[in-house]
Amino acid sequence: MNYTPLGNTNLRPSTLGFGASPLGNEFGTTDAATGVKAVHHAIEHGINYFDVAPYYGTGLAEERLGNALKGYRDRVILATKVGRYGKNNFDFSAKRIRQSLELSLKRLHTDHIDLLQVHDIEFGDAEQIIHETLPEMLAFKQEGLINFVGITGYPLHILKRVAQAVPDIDVVLSYCRYNLLDTSMNDVLLPLIKAHNYGLINASPLHMRMLSNEGAPDWHPAPAKVNEVTQKAAAYCREQGASLSKLAVQFALQHPNVATTLVGMSSPELVDLNLQALNDPIDTDLLKAVQTILAPVKNTVWISGQPENNDPGAVVGNA
Repeated sequence: MNYTPLGNTNLRPSTLGFGASPLGNEFGTTDAATGVKAVHHAIEHGINYFDVAPYYGTGLAEERLGNALKGYRDRVILATKVGRYGKNNFDFSAKRIRQSLELSLKRLHTDHIDLLQVHDIEFGDAEQIIHETLPEMLAFKQEGLINFVGITGYPLHILKRVAQAVPDIDVVLSYCRYNLLDTSMNDVLLPLIKAHNYGLINASPLHMRMLSNEGAPDWHPAPAKVNEVTQKAAAYCREQGASLSKLAVQFALQHPNVATTLVGMSSPELVDLNLQALNDPIDTDLLKAVQTILAPVKNTVWISGQPENNDPGAVVGNA
């Protein structure tokens, strides 16, 4: 396992990060005991970065991760979020995010969070996040409740705007914007990341499970055409005796400027599959063929969040 500096922080996360949203039953039901085994298995195999949020299972993922980390807390980098608490439940006020942090600390059985992030900033008012949310989080940092501050989201331009407006932040997390289907993170966000040496985290290398043999869940916000083309790529991989999921994870893990790539995991078997993707060499011929299949829908961006925060060219998807 490799460990990369996370921007200007003193954190060195593992190249492969543990996305804990499945512990909150976000992608189907996860057995609690199996989830604990997955966390322990990941730690024993060198994964030290764990990402969770109160939104995942309305606190369930945090509770399960907190229980699993008893006796392991000093071996991991623990990240959680504030601001989003349900599909349509957002509150970025200073009062609410302080309450949220207090609850997260209790659920996670810890006295501090290594990285606290504003969750899905595109659903909020940018001015509030810039002038109220982030200043309060920077106060948490001064109080010793957290070590570092970050922002997360799907649209790239709002991430760029907020990061430029509040240069004291430490980390930017982008999801679904650097993988086999979308690499636009490089064009919009990467120059700013390099200029300020922000820590960069990439999430959802499977494009929220679209880049898998099973295909996208019914709630996936991408247009149906994207899923149709992706399933052609999955079928091609099966014909070659390969896995689209593995290829997608391998592709994302190769990014030279990403400190850690988050993959959702809920069992020791899934941990092993992702470790195998990390350690096996990528099949470059297969990669080229799959990229050719996916080319007609590459960089298709869906609408997410407040209208003023959408990226240019975003389209209405399924959800």
